[in-house]
Amino acid sequence: MRERVEKRSKTMQVDRGIDIVGDIHGCYQEFLQLLGLLGYVEKDGYYRHPQGRKLLSLGDITSRGPESLQLLQFFVRHIAAGLAEMTDSNHGWKIARWLDGRAVTLAHGDEKVAEEFRQYEAEFGKKKADELKEASRKLLLTSPSHIMIKRNGEIVAVAVHAGIRDDYIGRESSAVQTYCRYGDIAGVAADGRPIRKEWANERKSKRCLIVWGHDPRLEPEWKNNTLNIDQGCVFGGKLTAFRFPDNELVSVKAAENYSGQTDTPLTRCRERMQAELKLHPGS
Repeated sequence: MRERVEKRSKTMQVDRGIDIVGDIHGCYQEFLQLLGLLGYVEKDGYYRHPQGRKLLSLGDITSRGPESLQLLQFFVRHIAAGLAEMTDSNHGWKIARWLDGRAVTLAHGDEKVAEEFRQYEAEFGKKKADELKEASRKLLLTSPSHIMIKRNGEIVAVAVHAGIRDDYIGRESSAVQTYCRYGDIAGVAADGRPIRKEWANERKSKRCLIVWGHDPRLEPEWKNNTLNIDQGCVFGGKLTAFRFPDNELVSVKAAENYSGQTDTPLTRCRERMQAELKLHPGS
């Protein structure tokens, strides 16, 4: 019988600095390139920063891209060693439930993770594959909905996958987890895509900085003391890290559009921006 695992709220101290990384989606080579730019050095399979900085992933490390298992292995090792943390996310939650034996349909790039596991088992055997599946299951099932970053006992930033309401900060419930995974959803469009409310537009509080991903933008986007750092690496965009409290953004370009799609969140984002420019040419 599998061990039951539960989500728990988490905090991180600013200490020597935190590098928050946006949606990786299986783009392992770009992730390694980004770590190099951030100053991390590899030794014995672990990436450490000479100044003692830590990594914080906004989730969606798997799916759509080519090397999801490499990223699962990376974060299993580095979180266990106290070198990294990771939030829950929509793709992470889907893969977690699949690994937990629940009835889910793998689609939207999640099926690539199942194929990677099949190839891994064929190469390394069932025992090794089962061990990685179990470690990945625990990692993804226990990832908190959001991570609070504190300095001198005060929350100065929150890392979350898709967004969070200020009154949800510090809480862990089904409603909080759903919001943090998917954002503020208004419904489903005719093509099956979720209709997302622009929660960051409506934020009034200046309580702390919220760093999020999930909904790709062409460039990092500051709005109402929130920062989006999902630049759609898997769609041919960029992989971005935000160095806190340095307030420095570091990005690497994707080697290619790994999704195989021509109509992507990035192309739709560009079309929206062009339409807005036509309506408001002087803005």
